[in-house]
Amino acid sequence: MVGKGAWVLNFAFASFFPNSFFHMNLRCTREPLLAALQTAAVVVPTRSTRPVLTNVKLDVEGSTAVLSATDLEIGIRTEIEGVETTAAGSVLLPSARLMAIIRESPSGTTFEIESDGNATVVKAARSQFRLPAEDPIEFPSVATFPTEACFELSSPLVRELVRRTVFATDNESSRYALGGVLLELTDDTVVAVGTDGRRLAKMEGPSSIQGGELPATQPIVPARAMQLIERSLGDAETPVKLAVQSSDVLIHTGHTTISARLVEGRFPRWRDVFPDRPDAIHIKVVAGPLLSAVRQAAIVTSEQSKGVDFGFESGQLVLAGQSAESGQSRVEMPLDYSGDTVEIKLDPRFVSEFLRVLDPATSLDIEITDGQSACVCRTEDGYGYCVMPLAAD
Repeated sequence: MVGKGAWVLNFAFASFFPNSFFHMNLRCTREPLLAALQTAAVVVPTRSTRPVLTNVKLDVEGSTAVLSATDLEIGIRTEIEGVETTAAGSVLLPSARLMAIIRESPSGTTFEIESDGNATVVKAARSQFRLPAEDPIEFPSVATFPTEACFELSSPLVRELVRRTVFATDNESSRYALGGVLLELTDDTVVAVGTDGRRLAKMEGPSSIQGGELPATQPIVPARAMQLIERSLGDAETPVKLAVQSSDVLIHTGHTTISARLVEGRFPRWRDVFPDRPDAIHIKVVAGPLLSAVRQAAIVTSEQSKGVDFGFESGQLVLAGQSAESGQSRVEMPLDYSGDTVEIKLDPRFVSEFLRVLDPATSLDIEITDGQSACVCRTEDGYGYCVMPLAAD
């Protein structure tokens, strides 16, 4: 028997939302809908000269529902898991308002989304919202992943490629290529490189080609797109597929496809940064203790005097920083080194950002020759980092 309160509530809804024939219908629980919306909404601009871009597009066909969004530079398509549909169709939904509706609802809520082309109704057991419907034809097309041959990478490798290179890029540079990550892809290897002109990070690992043959390629992928790729990986060890077209790159993993315009410009000849230096000294250190020492030494530095002196002495590394307004620092760190003293001044931010992307127990090799040449760091898993020295005082 239906309670009187429920009858009154349903009557109120029926009066406010009159019955009509709906052309599109979807039923889904809160969690997968929210996850898909959070993924798609990342690229939705808060303001745009094209207001239609502040929406997400919902496409329902058969037993499949896909949310898509774009800012015209990057596009995302993500499939909603566990949906039930009785009528196919497409509808535009205001991203921010729909996010608020879903997020403010209790966990486990089941939603039904219906649209007749004039309005869209989002309803749950005890709530109902009528949203204006824009013409989905006005929404820009978001690319689907191609069916032909593609490169394939493991998700753990992609996660490290992003984390270990994006931080070294420079989105504010007039040299557009520095705002992206260079991907050198062959049939068995991928090398990712990021640089801002003062430091350079490169990570490499295995790749493969699925579905045919492909020539080697070297796209420059926007740093923001690389970060979205990492975010879309989730916890699953799903393979990451990558396809390069004339001016775009498409990445597919799990239920999500990301498309992005490639960065234009000429990327620096990064291999020249890692020269063969037989006269260089090699010093083994552990990332965690070195990061702690660098952060301590940098406490007294300032924007005007931001360098930290690294003195590699027999048995220890001495780090020293100073500024007129904050004083001086001296930090000693035990070191397995017995050669001549070598000193180099480095930006502690550049060193710290590199060390933070490593596991604290990671062993790395530091290669230096003098105070005027680049400091090169390498790990055993294919990661290399090069930072230019600052001028000595």
